[in-house]
Parts: sequence; structure tokens; C-alpha cells
Amino acid sequence: MAKLMYRDAIRNTIFQEMQRDARVCVLGEDVVGGMGTAGGPEAIGGIWSTSTGLYDAFGADRVIDTPISESAIVGAAAGLALAGKRPVAEIMFADFIGVCMDQLWNQIAKFRYMFGGKSICPAVIRMPCGAGYNAAAQHSQVIHQFVTNMPGLKVVMPSTPEDACGLLRQAIRDDDPVIFLEHKFLYGMSGEVSDDPDFCIPFGHARLARAGLDATIVAAGMMVGYAEAAADELAKDGIGCDVIDLRTTSPLDEETILDSVEVTGRLIVVDEAPPRCSLATDIAALVASKAFASLKAPIEMVTAPHTPVPFARELESAYLPSPAKVAAAVRQTLSYR
Repeated sequence: MAKLMYRDAIRNTIFQEMQRDARVCVLGEDVVGGMGTAGGPEAIGGIWSTSTGLYDAFGADRVIDTPISESAIVGAAAGLALAGKRPVAEIMFADFIGVCMDQLWNQIAKFRYMFGGKSICPAVIRMPCGAGYNAAAQHSQVIHQFVTNMPGLKVVMPSTPEDACGLLRQAIRDDDPVIFLEHKFLYGMSGEVSDDPDFCIPFGHARLARAGLDATIVAAGMMVGYAEAAADELAKDGIGCDVIDLRTTSPLDEETILDSVEVTGRLIVVDEAPPRCSLATDIAALVASKAFASLKAPIEMVTAPHTPVPFARELESAYLPSPAKVAAAVRQTLSYR
């Protein structure tokens, strides 16, 4: 085990997979260096420093700087994947998914189905996402609610450095297209990471981050840390919560969610997206339809409001879920006896 930051776990995993498999390549804006630097030891490896050193190790044929054109990046990734490569493409900000929606929605997500399983498209599309940096409405959004709704895509939301490593390696080795969502606020997070070069975390298997008998809190990505903080605070008052880290939203580990709710009888879903047609409403509907008899209280959803992400620090703080909001939602469910 080694202690790594989230961004370093991502970079190291890509490096190891490029060493292992010559078909793996990287493309995106500034992935060669960034900030006007083309490779070299001083290069930061993009604005998130997740590709530092790759160009020096693997060269221009496998580490490709692209124009500022998300449609071209994802389209090129699709072509590379269909031609037998295993591209890892980076969209610098997930907010610009709209520019490449046709490539995702009508092409990458559909190839295997349209060709009867005879064609695979093993592309990984990495997308930094999320608010918390006062980056305003166009550089702060989450997009998991959109891509989870696209049949044919696998959607990953790692919450820890170790999960970033194991899930990314699984994504690169997977024969289906994977949307890999990295919350920008997690890049500086440190944690223990397996040094096994074959360490993978299978998709569709949630992680029980905390255990308790009083309530079930479900979250993914950055929201897992908020759920854990709320559970730790509630534990001081003798309230025990299961905290379920989904890891992937497609496939979704329904069994772990339902098994927990059958024990606790209370569900709180934490989601950074606005509440309409969201992951929160999806999980609430799942539990309401398949575990209704187990519920002891109405389902609570802690989400962003149905507004754009605000710029002002105070407004952004009010906009986002927080540990305090999660704890309040748990206490609300416990008011029903």
C-alpha cells in the first residue's frame, strides 16, 4: 500500500496501464503539458496534473494534445476504440458534455447494440466535474444524471484515491465505453492505494463506508465524504447510519441499497445534482417500489436546488449539500416512529 493523492492515483494507474498494454493511449486538451509547456519535467500535465510524465514516457503517438473541441476529442476516442485501441480521453470540464452529445449518445453508447455485439468500443471518457471552487455556472456542474440515463454507457464516480485507482483500471480494461467522473474537489485528497498492478474494483459493487442500524445514507463521488461526516457526527448522539458509496451509477448496486433499507427502514439520498430526474429520485423510486414495506419514514433527498450553480461563495455554499444538511435529513426521518 502507498499513500497517494487522488490525482496521483489516477495518473499512476494510467501510466501502469500504458506500460502493460500498448493499445492504451491518452488524448485531450493540454494532456501533453499544459500552460504552454510541451512535455518535459516542468510540465504539469493538464490543468488537473493528471497526465504529468506520460508524454516523456510514451511519446506523441500515445499522448495526444487536442484542439479545444470536445466533439473532436470524443469522436476521435470512438474511432480509436473501434480501430482496436483503448483510448483514455479527457474532457477538461464535464460541463461541456453538451458539445459532444451526439458522439456519446448516438455513437459510443450504441455501437455494441447496433452491431449485435460484434463490435466493441472500449473508450474511457474522463470528466472532472462538480462545484466548490466558485467557478460559476459553466464550470461547476455535475453530469452523472445525464450519462446514467444513456443505455450502453458505464458510469463511474470514485470517492477515494484507492477507488479512483481500482475503478479506473477496471474501466481501461473493460470492453464497454465508460464515463469516469472525477470530482474536482477530490483531487487533493490523500489515501492508501493498493500497489498491486492488477488491482481492479468490479463495477456494480457498492462500498459500505459506515455501518449502522438507524438509517441508510446513499451517495456517490464527493457526496460520500459529506455522508460519512454526517454519520460520524450523528454517531456521537448514538445514531448509527449505513453509508453506501455507490461507486458506479450504471450499473447500480440495487441489492446493497435494498438490503440496507430493509434493516434500517429509513433512506436518505445525497446528490449534488438538482432534484428533478436525478440519481436521488432514481434511488428513491427504487426503494419506494421494491422496499416500501420496510420504510418507517418518508424518503429524504439532500440535493442542490433546481437552479444553476451560483458564483458567490456564500451562495454556492448554500446551494451545495453539506454534512449538516445530511445530518438534519437523518434526524427528520428519525422523527417518525
